[in-house]
Amino acid sequence: MMDRGMRIMFLTHYFPPEIGAPQARMFELAKRLDEIGDEVTVVTAFPNYPTGVIHEGYRDRFAMEERMDGVRVIRRWVFATPNSGFFKRILNWLSFVVTSLTTLRQVGPVDVIFVQSPPLPIGIATLAFSRLKRAPFVFNVSDIWPQSAVELGMLRSKFAIRLAEMLEMHIYRRASRVTVPTPGMLERLASRRVPREKLVLLTNGVDTAAYQPQPPDENLAAQLGLNGHKVFLYAGTHGLSQGLDVILEAAKLTHDSDVLYVLAGEGADKAALVAKARSQGITNVRFLPNQPKSSMPALLNLAYAGIISLKPLDLFRSALPSKMFESMAVGQPLVAALWGEGADLVTAAGCGLVTEPGNAAQLREAVEALAANPERAKAMGRKGREYVDEHFNRRKIAQRLHDLLAEVARKRR
Repeated sequence: MMDRGMRIMFLTHYFPPEIGAPQARMFELAKRLDEIGDEVTVVTAFPNYPTGVIHEGYRDRFAMEERMDGVRVIRRWVFATPNSGFFKRILNWLSFVVTSLTTLRQVGPVDVIFVQSPPLPIGIATLAFSRLKRAPFVFNVSDIWPQSAVELGMLRSKFAIRLAEMLEMHIYRRASRVTVPTPGMLERLASRRVPREKLVLLTNGVDTAAYQPQPPDENLAAQLGLNGHKVFLYAGTHGLSQGLDVILEAAKLTHDSDVLYVLAGEGADKAALVAKARSQGITNVRFLPNQPKSSMPALLNLAYAGIISLKPLDLFRSALPSKMFESMAVGQPLVAALWGEGADLVTAAGCGLVTEPGNAAQLREAVEALAANPERAKAMGRKGREYVDEHFNRRKIAQRLHDLLAEVARKRR
């Protein structure tokens, strides 16, 4: 029976050195599977997210292969474009669908394929790889498309929506398993007649060895101009889903002069957020660029508390933003502008305060309440660390993925 030493292909549009949730998830899972003894090959695009500019060292070429912490990574050219127009984003996604297929011979024999979605068009390449490699695939759905794109107002054409839904359901039918990060997403897919026996809960998580509580790096704090403040940190994508305008509105209402709101990252909405803060004279907000992944634990440890935010949309009731696990892992209390499963987790863990998404007054009230009670904040941080280590340790999640892929590979025909 095959239970070790599988030849696993990861297919993902996003991968480090890009910063983001799917990038971190796929890299850490690939690394852990490699440590278990599997042979992992990642097929991905040249890094360009979220700025739409291909990173230095990857430009002016069509193909390359590299090793990242022992993991084999095969890259292909992609039409790079800023994340600011749906048509250009589609071109970005479809270009990788085409160029990824040129890796067929280079990848070599494959026992099973693990795919990260979104973007949904990667399913087209998945179907081709599965057929030509004669390998089953597991489709990891971290965001249900096209439903999310429709609810965010990104996709409006009825014809395009219908076409995307047909592709989505065809992929689910062909997949050996469909993995989802939350029970709510599992129920949503089951309600759309995806067989329950095909659906598997594979939660997001964090490397709790890399993300640990540490004393603040005073040199880094000085370098970033954060000394002398109680930093409430949002670290992540400044995009269509996060609704970060609520942080600026909360900052305008905040009276505690010790509180500094810090937004670190990039994304489609960042320029507008920076412009608003400048034009309205919001002086208790600081913007930082994307930080290298290796620097994230140190940055998080500078913060008094973390802020997690999503727009007040029904589709996010089943969301668990992976950035919350990193904050919890370093012992950072949370102010969570979430509802549904995200809010329930924060309450169950006792690791922070929950506010209604998009409600600036509630967000400001929670921030000032935590700022005024350091002992309560520390206690919440400790509870968060304990909870995430028990329930969302990525090493344990990688072992569950290994077992799932081994089961699927054994059943290949």
